[in-house]
Formats: sequence, C-alpha cells, structure tokens
Amino acid sequence: MLLPLAGRRLYFDLTGPETGPVVCITHSLASDGGSWAEQVPALLGAGFRVLRLDMRGHGGSDPVPGDYTMPALAADVAAVLDALGIARVHYIGLSIGGMIGQAFALDHGHRLLSALWCDTLPASPPGAAEVWGPRIAAVRSANSLEPIADASMDRYLSPAFRQRNPGRWRQLRDTVVGTTPQGYLGCAAAILDFDFVSRLPSLRLPVLVVCGEEDAGTPAADNRRLAGLVQGGRYEEIAGMRHFPNVEAPELFNRIMLGWLEAQRGAR
Repeated sequence: MLLPLAGRRLYFDLTGPETGPVVCITHSLASDGGSWAEQVPALLGAGFRVLRLDMRGHGGSDPVPGDYTMPALAADVAAVLDALGIARVHYIGLSIGGMIGQAFALDHGHRLLSALWCDTLPASPPGAAEVWGPRIAAVRSANSLEPIADASMDRYLSPAFRQRNPGRWRQLRDTVVGTTPQGYLGCAAAILDFDFVSRLPSLRLPVLVVCGEEDAGTPAADNRRLAGLVQGGRYEEIAGMRHFPNVEAPELFNRIMLGWLEAQRGAR
C-alpha cells in the first residue's frame, strides 16, 4: 500500500497476525521489499507480523528530490510506524537497509526490540567516492540503472545462483532496472556520507550482524567489526555467499533469523 506522508509517498506491505510481534524489514540499494520474499513465509509460519518498506524511489515508493541521509531515511521508517500505530519492532535490514537500521537504532532506539543487520557497514568505506563515481555517472548519463544492472547482480549473487534460478535472478535484475535514478542517486549520497562508529557503543539492545563470506562490497571483516562496536553484539557468517545471502541461501539464513528472533521473543 502507498502511504502518503509530507512531501512523499512510501510503499509498504504489512501481513501476518495482528497480535504477532512486528518484524520491520528494509532492503538493499536498487532493490525493494520483494528481495525478502524467501523470508516472509518463514516469518509468518513462526507467528510474526511482517512489515516490508520500500525506500524512497525504490519499488513502489516515490522518489524525493536531492541527496538523502541515513537519519532522513530512518525518519521515513519511524513515520510509517507512526501512521500504522506500531510502537515497537524487531528490525531487519540488509546493505543500506542495515545502515538505515543503525540510524534508526541511534535516533529511535526506544522503538526497537532487537536488530539484525546484514551485509552492511558502520560508516562510509574508504575510497567510496572513487568506487561509486563511475556508477553514479553511468546512472546520470543514461537516466536509468540499466548500465549498472549486470554488475550489481554480480555483486549480489553468484553465477551458480543465476544458473539454478534464472527466473528469480531475472526478477531481481528487473527490480534493479526499475529503481528510479533519483532514488538510486539520493541513497548513494547517503551511503557516501555517514559514520556511526563513535555512536554505536552507546546502543543497549540485542544486535546480530550476518554477512555472506564472499561479499565484496560490504566485506565480512567490516561486518564483524560492526558487531564488535555494539555492546553484546553477535556475528554470524554464511559461507560462500555474496551480498544477498537471504536470497541465495534462504534455508540457512532463515534458520539464523528465526533462531535470533525466537531468542528475543520475551523482549517488550
């Protein structure tokens, strides 16, 4: 459903028992809530209510002009929760979704029961401008994500996955291309300008960080470091996976996810 907010409309999908604990999920850059399709049945089967949000300019959400920031994107999440009357959630976010999850924890921590951050970073990586410059230029020049779609998919998933699941691979590639240029550029600006390293030790909530072993863009070492920045933070690594372990290794990812959420069920 499209939720009208001040100056923007955000798409959300909310499903599951009204009395179930809410799991709020945010996605990667150039993706949308559909990238979590492998997780929704498992979450519903365990009795959770699932809220998937599309970032500005991604999926069904309208783009917003200008550069975005992590606090602004986290405020979008808070606004959706307010509109839906949801007080507290378990949060799951991958890539920029995990960065938004960190911003949400730092700025709206009282609304969190737990956090699971996947294949993400605690700060803009060194040399990010040089890495991202050609991608940004290509999107601006073409006014489309088509020129970067194949390279993005190669970072997200292995060639073996494409061979085994060509339909799902194509679906995810179509989502990359369907992302609005403004949504991509606005979120890329947020990725290039954030640093939560000094603030993360102040958090007091259950945090699990999960990462694919072969993720080149948000490497396992940086995710392990992120877990260590949060008091009591835990880390799990999924062998052989790239940036989308939830898609390529859903059974293992779901076991980790549900084990984590079940351990937090008593949180209020």
